[in-house]
Amino acid sequence: MPDVTKTAVENADPMAATAADAAAATGPAPQAEKARSLWGDAWRDLRRNPYFVVSGILILLLLLIAVFPGLFTSASPTYADLRNHYLGKPEYGKVFSAEWLGYDGQGRSVFARVIYGTRASITVGVSVTVLVTVLGGLVGMIAGYFGGWVDTILSRLTDVFFAVPFLLGTLVVLNSFTDRTVWVVSGALAFLGWTQIARVMRGSVITIKQADYVHAAQALGASTSRILMKHILPNAVAPVIVVATIALGGYISAEATLSYLGLGLPTSVVSWGQDISGGAQQIRTAQHIMLYPSIMLSITVLAFIMLGDAVRNALDPKLR
Repeated sequence: MPDVTKTAVENADPMAATAADAAAATGPAPQAEKARSLWGDAWRDLRRNPYFVVSGILILLLLLIAVFPGLFTSASPTYADLRNHYLGKPEYGKVFSAEWLGYDGQGRSVFARVIYGTRASITVGVSVTVLVTVLGGLVGMIAGYFGGWVDTILSRLTDVFFAVPFLLGTLVVLNSFTDRTVWVVSGALAFLGWTQIARVMRGSVITIKQADYVHAAQALGASTSRILMKHILPNAVAPVIVVATIALGGYISAEATLSYLGLGLPTSVVSWGQDISGGAQQIRTAQHIMLYPSIMLSITVLAFIMLGDAVRNALDPKLR
């Protein structure tokens, strides 16, 4: 029995019948690929970047050492036995033991101090990065969004702090404290380290606030706080994350420099800077005291710089 419906369609519109047959032969039309967001696209690129993979593994290992140092050594970093005064050279056959990397002048295990010194350096670096990102981001966002006299005052204030040499100014600030804890050192470094973040955030906000969706939100009567937090900040924070990630390694290095100069963390706190300072006095006779903290410091700074470069390449559209 002939198909009456198909015949009627062909008689009414031959072109429609031809299109219908072609559609039936090729099957359903493929769905359009879902558009990825900036963060989704960046994560896709980061996973393929060997610098991100290597730096990520190193940073995870450093964080594990900082949080759980007891997993890597059972020796105490503060236990001193003068019978081990500069005892011997590193025992490379005794991996992860107290005498693996030798002893310092007070008979303390160099390996234990390298392991436990990770906590102070990582804590200072992360704390300073969080503080400067919050403070500098807030100043830059307010200055870039409101403009006018607000921008002028905040920009000149930023220039004043930016004109002060970073390490020299931090030395002056720390010199006024008798009890220099980890948080005091972090606060002193953040006090002068927020200016670069503020400048980056200000420039990013000035660009973002000209977008159509920001003007639409203003026309609909959205509050200033909602526009800043829902529309401005999520789209302006990418370059800030890049700068903060790269700067984190610099803050760790700055803490070690301050401790080396004697105005950083106190001697009661185990840190790489303290050990490097003590080892520098015995560089001719006991090089291992200074060598291994320096290697750990270099690896840590390099890992965060590599991570910052990978994030920059993923988030900066000009480099894609």
